[in-house]
Amino acid sequence: MIDATRRTLLKGSLAAGSVGVAVGLLAPRLALADWNEAAFHAKDIPTALTGLMGSDAPETSDRIKIKAPDIAENGAVVPVTVETDLEGVTSIAIIASKNQTPLIASFDFSGSAIPFVSTRIKMAETADVVAVVKVGDKLYQNAKSVKVTIGGCGG
Repeated sequence: MIDATRRTLLKGSLAAGSVGVAVGLLAPRLALADWNEAAFHAKDIPTALTGLMGSDAPETSDRIKIKAPDIAENGAVVPVTVETDLEGVTSIAIIASKNQTPLIASFDFSGSAIPFVSTRIKMAETADVVAVVKVGDKLYQNAKSVKVTIGGCGG
């Protein structure tokens, strides 16, 4: 009796798991449908910012805090954290200024979300990591220099 119950449980788990896998395969395609391809393929920062945020003129702000290493041993995995105490943040973008395609990531927020992101980025060479924060129609930025000893983009 116990073996029959165990088999039924395992069959149910496998069926539920296969449905979860099918749903998981569909979700990324739906999530990637709205990505801003032109901005992420832009070769310079102004073009990327205009394509992503509608402007390329951010104002410098010390209220944006960037946490990244002063020296990155491996440019393929540079940990970066961006946070701000600005009110009404709708988007945070991370840029590696000397990468071939400088726009690394963009995060959208609802009005009630805490403007905080933490990720790992690739950097081709020593450069500034720039965080651009959108509040309403205004853009704010701050930058931190990161020295890369081994490039992460094939260098």
